[in-house]
Amino acid sequence: MAFEAVERAMSEAQAAGGVPGLTAAVRLPDASVWSGAFGHRGIGDAPPMTSDTLFWIASMTKAITSLAALQLVEQGRVSLDQPASDFVPAIASALILDGFGANGEARLRAATRPVTLRHLLTHTSGYGYAFCNPDLARLAASTGQADPMELPRVFEAGEGWQYGVSTDFAGQVIEAVSGQSLDIYLKEQVFDVLGMADTTFAPSPDQLARMAQMHARLPDGSLAPTEFRLPPAPNPMLGGGGLYSTADDYLRFLTALLNGGAGPGGRRLLEPESMGLLTDNQVGELQCGRLESALPAMSNTFEPMPGVAKRWSLGFLRNQTPGPDGRSAGSLAWAGLSNCYYWLDPAAGVAGVILMQLLPFADPRALEIFAAFERAVYT
Repeated sequence: MAFEAVERAMSEAQAAGGVPGLTAAVRLPDASVWSGAFGHRGIGDAPPMTSDTLFWIASMTKAITSLAALQLVEQGRVSLDQPASDFVPAIASALILDGFGANGEARLRAATRPVTLRHLLTHTSGYGYAFCNPDLARLAASTGQADPMELPRVFEAGEGWQYGVSTDFAGQVIEAVSGQSLDIYLKEQVFDVLGMADTTFAPSPDQLARMAQMHARLPDGSLAPTEFRLPPAPNPMLGGGGLYSTADDYLRFLTALLNGGAGPGGRRLLEPESMGLLTDNQVGELQCGRLESALPAMSNTFEPMPGVAKRWSLGFLRNQTPGPDGRSAGSLAWAGLSNCYYWLDPAAGVAGVILMQLLPFADPRALEIFAAFERAVYT
């Protein structure tokens, strides 16, 4: 594994014109680290990308929130299998969408089974996102409901895998159990421990000045700047998608996981038993990871590693057999809506993260760049 191959692959991929710019970082088995920045923060006369360029990392937030929830489980302050509504009462009143009647009206009913923290962390709660569930997209369009956390669930807890707002509710559980707002809890228990000074729900003026521009992929394949951004502070601190970060910062998080949950100086984020919950399959034989596009402006259909058996831990997508671009069986991964991607490979001692800023998610050119990055890392 040579850093020169990674540098060359990223430079060539960005120069090919797929995205205006990107940053990437990788940790190799000998604990050496590389990071690079390529292109510009936006189209036009935007400044060059730099290693400290800030990105909205969207659902890459989920793994951090999941780890934080397990810290509280480890301390005995909450159980994985008690009703999450003990801490977030709104969860108990969420209805279940059972399709639509002949007149087009939604069929809604009360749930019969409680949602637990385990269900939230494995995405088996029935909560979804409209952008990857056609029924929720239809309901949201007909009612004008814009808040995904106000949408009904799509099945009883434990009956399937549905990607959605579950980790946002897990963030609310963390707040209720810890007595702290999510930003303060994560800063004290994760970011300060790992030196993640540029990871935040509310970027400072200095960080905003280093922000990458969001873009939209147009039908002709070109890109246009868009003002898509989360509301400024004070804003909802979404445990499922509210963080901004840098490639270097997020690699610090992934490196701690490769080190068995230990940060710099040996301070542990999680004990080994909890690390097993975070990294091992927790959904039995449920096939996970495919997102079917229901709102094309937000996301394309996403099928990571087609043909590879995939499961979900309490924090990550887990490939059960080797991936096509180099990662070992048992590697962990996920992504962010803004075309940010990462993986960590405990068997090989490798972790990588690549950040871009464009919609819709699963952009074919961005996925090609991510695959080229991974292949270069394993060269």
